Amino acid sequence: MNSSCRITKQLLLRNQSLTGFKRCFSNRPTSHKLSSSFLGNSYSPTPLAKSPVVTAWSAKNIIWTSQRNYSMSFEEAVKNSTSMKDPDNSTKLKMYALYKQATTGKPTGKRPGAMDFVGRAKYDAWNGLGDMSQEEAKKQYIELVQSGLGDSAGGGGASAGQSSSSDSSADGLDITVADGIRTIRLNRPDKKNALTHAMYRGILNSLKEANDDANTRVIVITGTGDYFCSGNDLGNFANVTDPMKMAKDGRDLLMEYVDAYIYCKKPLVGILNGPAVGISVTVLGLFDAVFTTDKATFTSPFSALGQSPEGCASYTFPRIMGYAKASELLYFNQKITAAEAEKLGLVTQVIPHDRLEAEAWKRVRDIAQLPLKSLVYSKDLVRGRERELLHQVNVAECDRLQERWTSEDCMNAIMKFFSKKSKV
Repeated sequence: MNSSCRITKQLLLRNQSLTGFKRCFSNRPTSHKLSSSFLGNSYSPTPLAKSPVVTAWSAKNIIWTSQRNYSMSFEEAVKNSTSMKDPDNSTKLKMYALYKQATTGKPTGKRPGAMDFVGRAKYDAWNGLGDMSQEEAKKQYIELVQSGLGDSAGGGGASAGQSSSSDSSADGLDITVADGIRTIRLNRPDKKNALTHAMYRGILNSLKEANDDANTRVIVITGTGDYFCSGNDLGNFANVTDPMKMAKDGRDLLMEYVDAYIYCKKPLVGILNGPAVGISVTVLGLFDAVFTTDKATFTSPFSALGQSPEGCASYTFPRIMGYAKASELLYFNQKITAAEAEKLGLVTQVIPHDRLEAEAWKRVRDIAQLPLKSLVYSKDLVRGRERELLHQVNVAECDRLQERWTSEDCMNAIMKFFSKKSKV
């Protein structure tokens, strides 16, 4: 699903395009698995001592010199790769490509077909190494793992100081209810708060729960780190053995997610701590108030990714800002500043970054002191008559996206994205 198109959990290796890759990995012990979203465990193979490549080396009686020590360092890096903390998609592609180049050399098979865009992205990353020697590939693999282990050891500080009294949670979310305020905090700062399937589910469940929760008077969605949300985790598109099923499941999840905003009874407030992309922009038309840092920008690059609008933005944006400006955002891929968003009516107020927390949260606390029934009834009078219409808009948008996600336009755009990231 989009919106900047973000994608999750364990890629199933393809029988046709990656047979050799599967053969190398078939005896991998479970203790070497790495939990991640795009390439899953595919770059964390069996220890080299058990691999066909090492057996071949031993059979040829390679001289036990510094090269032996180097290959042991490579084996150690392969083992240590399981300790890396949630490497991003481009890192996983690099690791896959370098491992294949280090152990088997240049690719010899055919490039996977257009429908297998993950297989193609992996093949292109490997093929992109060209004539790199196996020793150089090992060296770069080791450096990449060491860098990743260093990041893991020093990480975790971004969420320090956040409330630990979560009433419910999902990976990448902190959800708390206190003093009448339900806070849904996106908490994947290292991934710019890109949304995984689990996060979609966690947010929509919390919005539904809030409707009947007497302790919730106002709902706040905000983020941790430099970004409010970078849209979809493109790993959400990676677990594709059946593109048609992926598109249908994605449609159903997105429709339920947006419906949770449409049918939200309590005041819904956004506190945007940084840039917003894709789905995190399009649903803003369903919020009751949006306070944003002056550092925020807003973009929804649907056509660049072969996709189309969602979040009811095809209806709400023209009503908020007119067709000319809505088209710039929804299909001309234009980015706007926080000041422009305020002028267009997409956000309530722009606040200097260093004052955002204090001023926005004061506004939220003031809202939480208002009579609950008055808030609920007033929102229903303002938005209630359009809820069924918005639901129909949501259905139409999701139906179109289901078609788009299996289109050549979309697959080529995502392949291009992964190939570009793998070269960074």
